[in-house]
Amino acid sequence: MRERRSEQERRHAREFERFVAGGAGRLLHTATLLTGEPAARPAPAAEELLLRALSRTYADWDRLRGDDPYAHTRRELAALFAHTARRHRRPRGGPLDRLSPQERLVLVLRFHEDVAEEQTAAQLGLPAERVRTLCLHALGELRSRRPVPAPSPEAGSAPTSAPGTGTTPDPTAP
Repeated sequence: MRERRSEQERRHAREFERFVAGGAGRLLHTATLLTGEPAARPAPAAEELLLRALSRTYADWDRLRGDDPYAHTRRELAALFAHTARRHRRPRGGPLDRLSPQERLVLVLRFHEDVAEEQTAAQLGLPAERVRTLCLHALGELRSRRPVPAPSPEAGSAPTSAPGTGTTPDPTAP
């Protein structure tokens, strides 16, 4: 009996390792977006969040037969983030750090993870109208604060008019 159980545990561990090898990169990117950390630097809060979500998925692995482990881990990630959102209010330099944690969560689920509005609402325990409002507000916030493009070096160094004439010089003239 004990040998049979340990063989089953080893098989489950191998299945889980394959799942993590295939999905951990995208899940870490999702966690990084949620925590508001920049992707270029180490993201300790995102790594901790993902580790906790993966731990819960591993604990539920036997009960996941037939269910998508990626979707389960994503739900765990969202739930853990929602419960610890107060830790993630401080700007950290990430692309979504100027949004509130709830707006970040809605945007990441809706657009990065492609979860339907109704499913997002059910997962977060919010009405669909609230999810829509949060999403629209967050998108408006991101659009309103786009960085101003820097002037090109060529445009800044070329003279706009010939001295004393008020006309633009002809670049082909000798």
